[in-house]
Amino acid sequence: MHMMIFGAGYSGKAIAKALAPSSTSISGTTRSAENLKALEKDGIEPFIFDGETIETALRQKMKSVTHIIQSIPPGADGDPVLNRAAGSTRKDFPSLQWIGYLSTVGVYGDHGGLWIDETTKCKPTSSRSRIRYETEQRWLEVGRKHGLPVALLRISGIYGPGRNAFRKLQDGTARRVIREGQVFNRIRVEDIGYAAAFLAEQEFCGIYNFTDSEPSPPQDVIEEAARLMGVEPPPAVDFEDADMSPMARSFWGENKRVSNTKIRKLGYEFEFPNYRQSLKQMWDMKTY
Repeated sequence: MHMMIFGAGYSGKAIAKALAPSSTSISGTTRSAENLKALEKDGIEPFIFDGETIETALRQKMKSVTHIIQSIPPGADGDPVLNRAAGSTRKDFPSLQWIGYLSTVGVYGDHGGLWIDETTKCKPTSSRSRIRYETEQRWLEVGRKHGLPVALLRISGIYGPGRNAFRKLQDGTARRVIREGQVFNRIRVEDIGYAAAFLAEQEFCGIYNFTDSEPSPPQDVIEEAARLMGVEPPPAVDFEDADMSPMARSFWGENKRVSNTKIRKLGYEFEFPNYRQSLKQMWDMKTY
């Protein structure tokens, strides 16, 4: 396997780490030359891709790439990788065998707190989720056109080392916002890595939810982290009174319980199936 990760950031690096034992080569892109050494340190052969130009070195490298992970979010004009690769033919990627696109469970929209799965009709409400859904369809079309398996990885709220409730409690940014009946799914970043590696290595195609097994009220996560730290949680704030940006408030307007049964039936077992186990592991291992 030769994996190319477009946008080797927080999730992309986790995927590279999960693939390292089995991949013969892992490459990745970053927007800034300042990040090149950091990618090399993580075992990723680095390339610059600023979303505008595919440089010659990257274009040449793509001839040997067998698997792609695309994690760069779309802009107002759509997916930067697809836009820059418009007009490419199968001859430009002769070794390519599989494509994985990192999307979001936001494409499902609001379902009033009900359980949903990959067969649920998407009804994205925000403009960013609508663009995501449109981008998914474009990647599926690429797969059909070139006869390649494409996996859409719909990811819930990402957290993990360096990005979690412990950090928010420490820096004073944690908020305990209460809204009756509101739940969110979330996923530990390492599980994104392991699950993506699982799909890539077996070249599964289709739609897969990358999410934990226990959608929960957001205040429960803050309270559990505070309990482990031995500190008082921040005061409760009613959702209607909370000071939020329009984007954050729209995020809370989507309420659903996302199932991960499909990928588990394929044989994948989540390392961190719920926030309690995950937070305890981070706290005990001091990896927060």
